[in-house]
Amino acid sequence: MSDVVDETGTSDAAALATAAEALGGAEVTSPGDELAARLLARIEDRSARVVIVGQGYVGLPVAMRAVEQGFPVVGLELSAPRVAALRAGQSYVGDVSDQELQRALKNGYLATDDASDAGAFDVAIITVPTPLRDGSPDLSYVEAAVETLAKRLRVGALVVLESTTYPGTTEELVKPILERSGLRAGDEFFVGYSPERIDPGNARYGFVNTPKVVSGIDKASTRCVEAFYGSLVDKVVPVRSPAEAELVKLLENTFRHVNIALVNELAMFAADLGIDIWNAIDAASSKPFGYMRFTPGPGVGGHCLPIDPSYLSWRVKRRLGQTFRFVELANDVNEHMPDYVVTRAMVLLNREGRAMRGSRVLVLGLSYKAGTSDWRESPSLAVVERLLAMGADVVACEPYLPDAGGPELPVPVVPCTPKELKAADLVLLLVDHPEFLPEDIAKHASLVLDTKGTLRHHDINGEIL
Repeated sequence: MSDVVDETGTSDAAALATAAEALGGAEVTSPGDELAARLLARIEDRSARVVIVGQGYVGLPVAMRAVEQGFPVVGLELSAPRVAALRAGQSYVGDVSDQELQRALKNGYLATDDASDAGAFDVAIITVPTPLRDGSPDLSYVEAAVETLAKRLRVGALVVLESTTYPGTTEELVKPILERSGLRAGDEFFVGYSPERIDPGNARYGFVNTPKVVSGIDKASTRCVEAFYGSLVDKVVPVRSPAEAELVKLLENTFRHVNIALVNELAMFAADLGIDIWNAIDAASSKPFGYMRFTPGPGVGGHCLPIDPSYLSWRVKRRLGQTFRFVELANDVNEHMPDYVVTRAMVLLNREGRAMRGSRVLVLGLSYKAGTSDWRESPSLAVVERLLAMGADVVACEPYLPDAGGPELPVPVVPCTPKELKAADLVLLLVDHPEFLPEDIAKHASLVLDTKGTLRHHDINGEIL
């Protein structure tokens, strides 16, 4: 093989030998192998220029870690308020502190809403939303991101999709759009899929110490994806194809979705039977094998659980003509939990001689889970919407307000003080934020509906879901 000189004018002969050795002595025989070796060398010496499309809960932590590991990184974000916040060193993502962001800025991180700043990249990661529209996957954000990258694609670059999607997206959608550049995937550039596993607010498992599933459209692509993420995280888990990797993410979240639906339905039946579902769950959790603990709540939220299983169900229906019955049942149960919570609240108020209309309801928590400002698909918002429709006077306590580019507040937000707790005709606990002290709620609230089991061991006037 000749001594290749790349666009920077640097001879890669020695780097190629190093890269081949790092691959276990694999022989560089094809143009794709040669380009892969060159990219691997740039990843190893941290000269690979990285572009991350989408700087939200997934993309921003990846960007911060890549900068920390020495890569030059451009974060492409279409929200102008978010870009302004990032450039000012103000993080709107709970898992990224202002200090971490400010260090990244000093080390060359560039946040921009101008696609031309992506320049000639070596590695591009796509972390954009994949919502549902009328029950069908909406991949318009993915398509737009891929089209933007295709205009700037160069020989030897790697493009990886992280956004959750149905099996087949990488090879059937992403790859063809990239090939509109005139370059051939596998021979002249590389494509892969690596499902995001970010759990907002999880203090134990973050981006670095959560194993990263990786895949590519061919062996060379897989090697490049594995090498890049191997430089960022503690462990990578290669699978044989992007479709397998796409299914991994859907399997993980469908598992959770179905089991949460199970305990939610059990909670409703247990209440009618006069059985404490929480005590039953505690006792079942004592079994050291064959059981995993799930607890009931007001519904499911975030991008994953309300959406991911439906991507899988849609794909099965469209490709196979079959109905994924477990997913459909789980959707039905979880989507109706806000209605059940509001009905329980209404019955509780009626027991005290009050109607929902005109009652002051203090909602504790608007985000979809504790300890985060992530409000995506939050069941709390669905509960608030139904309470307002019934004429309730609703206010909320929410210590984790979203910042730049976040949703508008649906109701006034007040501090969680004894005064506010006492003023409410009903306190409705929807999110178990650590700032909501059980002893304060039990002491000052005159009537409580707790959907998270937070007040189980306190003396309250009210009910636990």
